Amino acid sequence: MRSRSLPPNEFSPPTPSDSSLRLGGIYAISDIAFKFANWVSVEFELYLVKEYQRLKSEEQQLIGWTAKRELSKINYYIHTDAVRANLIPSEVDTYHSSLIYAEEADVLNVALFGMTAKEWRKTNPDLKGNMRDYATINQLICLSNLENLNAVLIGDGIPQRERLKRLNQIAIKQMSVLEEVASRKLLK
Repeated sequence: MRSRSLPPNEFSPPTPSDSSLRLGGIYAISDIAFKFANWVSVEFELYLVKEYQRLKSEEQQLIGWTAKRELSKINYYIHTDAVRANLIPSEVDTYHSSLIYAEEADVLNVALFGMTAKEWRKTNPDLKGNMRDYATINQLICLSNLENLNAVLIGDGIPQRERLKRLNQIAIKQMSVLEEVASRKLLK
């Protein structure tokens, strides 16, 4: 770490151009903050540590949600591939094929969330994105499973009405299991 000479009683915080920051020295700043907090007061240090832990916990939860949302998006390709291969005739134009994709996405939406994307947008006009962007981690896990199952059911030639019925039953069961697991973790 470089040393810099500073006039007495003047502190110059490190800048992004400092080599110590580019080489990972930034991690020492939180350690310095914790030590400073201890110098100010033990209560303040305790508050700072607890707040830091809370923020790190929230960050980890967000990372988990984001990873599951990405998994759901990836599984959606498996689902759309099954739709394209089994439900969209080659003669259908792009506009009409997009309607078929949307209808099949709504099969999953209704099975899990109990409403279509259009119904959700009408119910939540102030929210941006779609209902999946506001799904819980458990809903995203279940959705990912439903996408794979629906792809298999489509490949097996099961009619849409029957698929919706089966997927809804599976969603109810899986959500019940996932919520039970989550509540057991909260009790510990």
